[in-house]
Amino acid sequence: MAAGQKRNTLVYAQAKKALDQMKYEISKELNIDTSPIQGDYWGHMTARDCGAVGGHMVKRMIEAAERTLSQQAVANVQAGFRAGVASQEGTQNQPNPNLSLNNLDQYY
Repeated sequence: MAAGQKRNTLVYAQAKKALDQMKYEISKELNIDTSPIQGDYWGHMTARDCGAVGGHMVKRMIEAAERTLSQQAVANVQAGFRAGVASQEGTQNQPNPNLSLNNLDQYY
């Protein structure tokens, strides 16, 4: 693809700087020589090296998304648990010792 043709557009333009930084960090971690890069043009790099960088970028983004989703799921479970405990405390004088947020935190 020629230097002026770019078909991929970012959904969030603010992410470009972070993605570029990630690209260079990953290429450094993979010991890929980035000296042939001129400006932001990676056309002089081998397809193997560019593919490795892109693959590791995708892998890290998926890991970050999974981590965020799991944290949100735990937060939702904890909120529902707290609501259930609060509703039970209003109807009972003694709370159930088996219903403890500490036990839930240790499980997740």
